[in-house]
Amino acid sequence: MDNQVHNQIVSFIWGIADDCLRDVYVRGKYRDVILPMTVIRRLDALLEDSKEAVLDMKKKLDVAGIDNQWPALCNAAGQAFCNASPFRLRDLTSRAKKQTLKSDFEAYLDGFSPNVQEILEKFKFRNQIDTMIEADILGAVIEKFISPDINLSPNPVYKDDAKTIVKHPGLDNHGMGTIFEELIRRFNEENNEEAGEHWTPRDVVELMADLVFIPVADQIKDATYSCYDGACGTGGMLTVAQERLLTLAQRRGKNVSIHLFGQEINPETYAIAKADLLLKGDGDQAEHISYGSTLSLDGNATRQFDFMLSNPPYGKSWKTDAEKMGGKKDILDSRFNAYLEGGEQLSMIPRTSDGQLLFLLNNVAKMKKDTPLGSRIAEVHNGSSIFTGDAGSGESNARRYMIENDLVEAIIAIPNNMFYNTGIGTFIWILSNKKEERRKGKVQLIDATAMKSPLRKNMGNKNCEFTPEIRKEIVRIFLEMEESEVSMIFDNEEFAYWSITVERPLRLRVYPDREIPANIFKKADELAAVKKTLASVPAGTPTDDWTAFAKATKLKAGVLKKIRPFITEKDPTAQPINGEPDVDLRDTEIVPFTYEGGIEAFMQHEVLTYAPDAYVDEKKTSIGYEVSFTKYFYKPVVLREMSDILATLTALEKEADGVLAEIMGGIQ
Repeated sequence: MDNQVHNQIVSFIWGIADDCLRDVYVRGKYRDVILPMTVIRRLDALLEDSKEAVLDMKKKLDVAGIDNQWPALCNAAGQAFCNASPFRLRDLTSRAKKQTLKSDFEAYLDGFSPNVQEILEKFKFRNQIDTMIEADILGAVIEKFISPDINLSPNPVYKDDAKTIVKHPGLDNHGMGTIFEELIRRFNEENNEEAGEHWTPRDVVELMADLVFIPVADQIKDATYSCYDGACGTGGMLTVAQERLLTLAQRRGKNVSIHLFGQEINPETYAIAKADLLLKGDGDQAEHISYGSTLSLDGNATRQFDFMLSNPPYGKSWKTDAEKMGGKKDILDSRFNAYLEGGEQLSMIPRTSDGQLLFLLNNVAKMKKDTPLGSRIAEVHNGSSIFTGDAGSGESNARRYMIENDLVEAIIAIPNNMFYNTGIGTFIWILSNKKEERRKGKVQLIDATAMKSPLRKNMGNKNCEFTPEIRKEIVRIFLEMEESEVSMIFDNEEFAYWSITVERPLRLRVYPDREIPANIFKKADELAAVKKTLASVPAGTPTDDWTAFAKATKLKAGVLKKIRPFITEKDPTAQPINGEPDVDLRDTEIVPFTYEGGIEAFMQHEVLTYAPDAYVDEKKTSIGYEVSFTKYFYKPVVLREMSDILATLTALEKEADGVLAEIMGGIQ
């Protein structure tokens, strides 16, 4: 079936909304009826020929008293689903009364097998029945979907009884999937304020699929592979990945199959993902889509996958998940906690306001280690995941874990305004645990922010796209590890740094005659005793050395602690107090791993030259990792020459004089 026929079917279904729903639903709610009805009609069309066989089987099972009838009924239907009601969708069009239509339609829906029931439940489609009955549009909607003007059946419709002239070709599973995805795309564009939450633009998905599969295309075997998306939305990323892998394998004469796995927390998009796989004939695959939060209720906790692609929510709070997992401080999930070689625990829990890195760590935890290809990951994030978080924070530790384990192949900056609901810059992470030799110990950064083609019409925030040619160029740069103005290769340690706390000793000058408040002691005679002691300090006791002065008083440490703030003052010329830093002079320095000589050399060259008494509090030293595209790809604006500016000003001045002369001449 060609694209023209596909587009005709999509346009017809799209027109049903305008014809039947316009005065009953607002445009943003059309999808609540159209998407589930499209699913129902396709399933109905697939089950029409086997309807009698299913009903005969049901009678036999009822007589035999068998309770769990669904496996046998689905087998009789020849599908992964079935409908055991006495109705087909076309049987319901003859109902004259609203209530009869309502009860029969509900009985028809109740007749579907559990896997379809779950989809209808997540669509909340039964909630729409009363609305359509009250508006008297349910019958019209059903008639439109079984209209002879479209064919959602796999069997062709003929113009003549001899079946020689095709009116409408049969719609295979792939074609139905394409049509359903196009409807989803259109509805998402209509509601572009929320589209980016569960729908990644096709051009971005195709680039991600290319970056995952093309580098290992020649290593693909006659085998079964698995692909996973932990934030699968409507499942579009999985289906694109499936198509790309099958295409690459076919070109190389390989016979592969691919199992799709996903998880989605939004009930409607979960229903769409499952429905899409059912409509494509992937009934078993539909069972691999889990419902719920990937973070707090991992539906694939024991599985590992060959390929993983995802566009997780970014800038979105995961506080609810954290609470379900025992509270942020007590999360022990092994996906988000690791151990360093010395046994030290490395917590990778980010701030609760943004959980995108947790989805990447979830994928890392599901990488295969005992296969030739290992696992490959492509995941799109905003800038937060590459630079947010100080050394020792969850975000920094996550980057540290991935880079120190040599998992990051590349990070690609893509243009602003590539997504429907946000204009911010985004980045594609490419990870592999079986890097080719030339990539080991290295990370490639690609600045593709200028590699874009403008759209003729904006789609929400999206005003540009990746054309096939642009995608090919980005993939070429990646495959060739090209070094240029837009592509740089760095050793892993380039992104690592020490965060050191530089201290300077506290220096105090003593003024023993200063007034000490009486209220710092419980008893008046204590103050008198202290004053007497201070007055009797041996002559010659240095007042620029607190340590010596305190020793000379022979007062207890607790008393000295109380009176010191009143009888001392900071003085840079006084003697340092051993082991006690001046908090006002405390500073934090960032020392790159690439600094020659490390922390010691940094202190010698950058600090001690200006503050000879400074030292590092080694207990507070921590390791951080961040990736800054601005640092490597920033191009400063070239300022105009002063002579050029003056020439422009002179020209403007002459032009202004001429205009003024014309005005004044006109007045005279």
